Amino acid sequence: MTEETEIEVRLVDVWDVETIADHYRAAGWWNESWDPAGLGALIAGSFAFAVAIDRSAERAVGMGRAISDGVSDAYVQDLTVLPGYRGRGIGTMILSTLLDYCTSAGVTWVALVAEPGTEPFYTALGFRRMENHTPMRWYPEER
Repeated sequence: MTEETEIEVRLVDVWDVETIADHYRAAGWWNESWDPAGLGALIAGSFAFAVAIDRSAERAVGMGRAISDGVSDAYVQDLTVLPGYRGRGIGTMILSTLLDYCTSAGVTWVALVAEPGTEPFYTALGFRRMENHTPMRWYPEER
């Protein structure tokens, strides 16, 4: 926990979906045509879903998740901290919680796709660029 804001990171199986949708909105990752109700399945279906809570304000201020088969690989997704709480180590707390969970399950191959400008955050925590690999995404509407 950080002293000034009493931040606690919890791994959860359920959380208020409107709050999580607000975190996706704040990160610029939300499409308003999506139904927040679907986030319940996203949370429950994640290998690990972490929420950072400011106990003094009684609100979620960050989140992140790992998706995995639970055996060989994991991918960190959707790591975000609300703008007013950034720069306080909360993202590090969330990521550390996810990595600890993966490691405790025996999953030590963990990857992510970093947004431009966030590489220093991840490299400070042990992530490195994967040489000779290119992140790709499927765009079915372009087929």
